[in-house]
This record gives sequence, structure tokens and C-alpha cells, in this order.
Amino acid sequence: ALILRASRVEDAAGLAELHGQPRFRWGTLRPRYPSIDVVRKWLETRSPDDVHIVAEAEDRIIGDAVLRPGKGRRAHAADIGMGVHDDFAGRGVGTALMAALIDTADNWLDLKRLELTVWTDNAPAQALYRKFGFVEEGVLRAYAYRDGAYVDALAMARLRGMG
Repeated sequence: ALILRASRVEDAAGLAELHGQPRFRWGTLRPRYPSIDVVRKWLETRSPDDVHIVAEAEDRIIGDAVLRPGKGRRAHAADIGMGVHDDFAGRGVGTALMAALIDTADNWLDLKRLELTVWTDNAPAQALYRKFGFVEEGVLRAYAYRDGAYVDALAMARLRGMG
């Protein structure tokens, strides 16, 4: 059974293993070989406003997602990011994580805008985001360095109740 819950400092080892998966790394901006200590420090020092959810199955962490609300005049918006363990891709974990983030954004935080970036060549992730109402807002050229080359990303956003 899939369990979604808030992350804990004790999740550092499981998150380091998740973030070290080749396909997971390919799809995110996470460092190549995250150490347990680095992940633990992030868990201990992250903003209390951030919502970080982990997905558990088979006694291990198989996905995570984060929602980072804006401040001041960007308090209506949040940046989101997520990833799924290589062994569990295409099995509904990303859908469950995204549904949980959107429920939190819409029904608990009253956020109007959710935004994310996704590689232009990551069609499965783009399809997931479109399923939840995200639309392309533009192409970010040479956005990041991946596998020896600069790659483009799409800026995508979901607006709620703003036309």
C-alpha cells in the first residue's frame, strides 16, 4: 500500500537513496550523489513554511514532493518539485504526490498559482503536470547542465480561480 506523509529527519537515509537513483537525478536538479548528512541537514534547516511529503511503499521511500510557498507579494504562489524512485515510475506515485500537493495548496493554503520547471525532453512528467491543469508559460533556454550538455526547461504553472 502507498502511504503519503510528512517527511521527518529520520528519513534522511531513505531520501538520500531515492535522490541517488539515476532516472530520479536525470529528471531533477538534485546533486548527483547526495550524502545522508547533506539530506539530514536540509531536513533540519528547511523553511517551516515548506510542505515536504514522502511516499512510502514496501518499507522504503519511493517518492517525494515539496511545495515552497512564496512570501510578500508572491504569497499567493508556490514553487513545487517532485520525483519518484526509478523502480516505481509509471505506477501512480507521481499522481498521488501531485494530488496531495494540490489539495494542500487549494484547500489548506488558498494558493492561486503553482509553478514548476520540467526538462523539455521529459514527456512523462509534462503529461502528469498537464493532467493536473498545468500549462506551458515559456521555454527556459540552457536552463541547467545535465549529462555533459546544457538543456532547456519548460516553465509551467497552474492558476486557480484567476481565469
